[in-house]
This record gives sequence, C-alpha cells and structure tokens, in this order.
Amino acid sequence: MNPRYPSIDLLAKRAKQRLPGFAYDYLSGGCMSEVNLERNTRDIRAVELKPVYLRDYKGASQKTTLFGREYASPFGIAPVGLQGLMWPKSCEMLARTAKEQNIPFVLSTVTTASIETVSEITGGDFWFQLYHPAEDSLRDKILQRAAEAGCKTLVLLADTPTFGYRPKEIKSGLSVPPKMTLSNIIQMCFHPTWSFSQLFAGIPQFQTLKPYIPPGLSMKHLGLFMNKTFSGRLNESRIRTIRDMWKGNLVVKGIVNPEDAERAISLGIDGLIASNHGGRQLDQGQATIKSIAELARTCKGRIKLMMDSGIRSGSDVAVAFASGAEFTFLGRAPMFGVCAMGSQGGNQVVEILQKELQQVMEQLGCEKLEDLPKHLA
Repeated sequence: MNPRYPSIDLLAKRAKQRLPGFAYDYLSGGCMSEVNLERNTRDIRAVELKPVYLRDYKGASQKTTLFGREYASPFGIAPVGLQGLMWPKSCEMLARTAKEQNIPFVLSTVTTASIETVSEITGGDFWFQLYHPAEDSLRDKILQRAAEAGCKTLVLLADTPTFGYRPKEIKSGLSVPPKMTLSNIIQMCFHPTWSFSQLFAGIPQFQTLKPYIPPGLSMKHLGLFMNKTFSGRLNESRIRTIRDMWKGNLVVKGIVNPEDAERAISLGIDGLIASNHGGRQLDQGQATIKSIAELARTCKGRIKLMMDSGIRSGSDVAVAFASGAEFTFLGRAPMFGVCAMGSQGGNQVVEILQKELQQVMEQLGCEKLEDLPKHLA
C-alpha cells in the first residue's frame, strides 16, 4: 500500500487534483441537488455496530462464495460508464485489478473498453451490465458477444428509465450530445498529465457499441443515435425474454422495493443489486442501506442480495452485510484509485478496503461475514 493515500477519501482528493474539473464532476457528481448522493453514504455511516469482546475468537475470513464462485473479498468493481473519459484505459486497469485480486468486475455497456478486450484481460471471468437496447436485434447481438466472451453473469439495469438531470454535466458540456467548452479546454491545459495521457490513448469511445454506430457521426448526431438506440425502462416482458435466452446467472440491478423484488424473483432471476445508480437518477430516492434492509426482511434466503451506492470504506462494507447484503459493489472508489495513482490505484483501493474490513470484523469479534447482522446495535 502507498502510505500517502491510506483511505478512499485521500484518493478522491488526489484524483480531484489530477483531473480536469469536468471529468471529476462526472465521476463524483449526482443528479439535481445531489441530495441522494450525500444521503447514500450518510445513512450508511449512521448505522452502529456493537462489538463482543469476552469470547474466544479464531480470526476473521473475508472469503465469499457467490454463484458457486469463491472470491477473496466480499466486494467487487461496479459498472461505470465512460471510464476512459475520467482516466485513460481505466476500465482495462480495473479489469486487470479484479483478475489479480480475485474479485468480480462488472463491465458497462456504455464504457470505453469492449466486451472482447475485457474478456481477454480477465480470461472471460467478468460480469456484463446491459443497458437495454430499443431494438431486440441489437440486444441479441450484444448478449451473444458477451456469452461468446465467457461472461457467466449478466446484470440488467432497472434504475435508468430516463436520463438523470445532472446540472454539473450540463454546465460542463457532458450532456447528450456532449460539447467542448472554452472552460473545458482551459481545464485541460492546466492538467497536462491527463491531457497527454488522453492524447496517447486516443479519444474515448463506446467500444462495445462501436460496431453498431454509423461512422462519421458528429457529436450531436452521436447523442441522437444513443437516445434512439437505448430504451432504459425494464419490464417483466423484457426480463422474461432475456431469462429464456441467457444460460448463465441473471441479476437485476437497481431494485429498491419489495414489490419489484417479488416480480423479479417470480421471473427466475438469480440475484438482485439494491442500487440507486450512485445517487445519479432520483434525488429524493431512499438510501440503499435502507433498501437492502427492507429487501432482506422479505427476500433473504430466496435470492442472492447485493448492494451498491454510497459504499466508500471497509466499514461501509461491514454495515452493508450487517443490514442484510450478501455482497457489495463499489463504482466511484476504484475510479478514484486509478485517477489518483494510475494502474496501481485499483490495487490500492482493494487493499484499503480489505484492511479496513478486517479491522472492523476483528474489533467486533466477528469471524464470518454472515454473522455481521448479529452485531447491529
């Protein structure tokens, strides 16, 4: 571990120094007034845990089995769109980190590395998150590529039925279609390391979607194409069709209430991820720590329950498990790592989270992750 950045918060501060403002705002920002963004972590931190000291203790294990696969730690790298915009080749860096650290990596449909590239890096050991296309033929082509690349777990995104209203992105020109403002150009000039790295890596592109995008589109027409191509609203019919097609594990991400969970379970899915898209979609939405607790009361034992949004430390991971989660994912934290430290940043984040979680479990006197609910205060 690099002792200069022993926490996710310090990595975030360093990332802010290294990135142009528009790139950092895209990474760190939420929708509207960012109420939900702040609530996610605040409500996790409001949960209290109680230690048990006077007992025999054999030590803590972080190993976790998920869909028949044993992972080194109970957290994975969540899907993030346009990763290469924030730091060049960051998607590839984090896929490599996940492979080396034996944790799951989830590839987004709209990020900057292709299905095939990530498959090569991970040896086919990756998850894929699908933004549902408007046309079934495009859906089928993408799913076929994911299956042929070795992907065993498909994640269907439920929490983006519409584009989030994000004032920071609109102001900086990172709306759809994107635009380069004078302010952005000035910011790039003041961050030459980022700018030259981008120049060397090439303009970030939607690599998985590249075969389906007509060549030579202007930024404006690319935005119109993306709007037309994707219809984010998930429904029972779409899930049922994909369940019949997909032979691997099927997970729905963005579920935050028992009613949707019951519908999804009835369609034969294998897992749910309680998520509010990191506070980027509904500003008055509930914090996911509350959502996972409610889902655990009605669904635990019937389906695999996972959680993301707001998790920034090993303590947060422990609280998520204590509240009913059986696995967790982080999106911004690994990105802060690579934006702060380049290719070593992913490993730095994993080591921080592992050390923090280990200390919490040892302090509580908790040997197994599944026993963390017993330590809720």
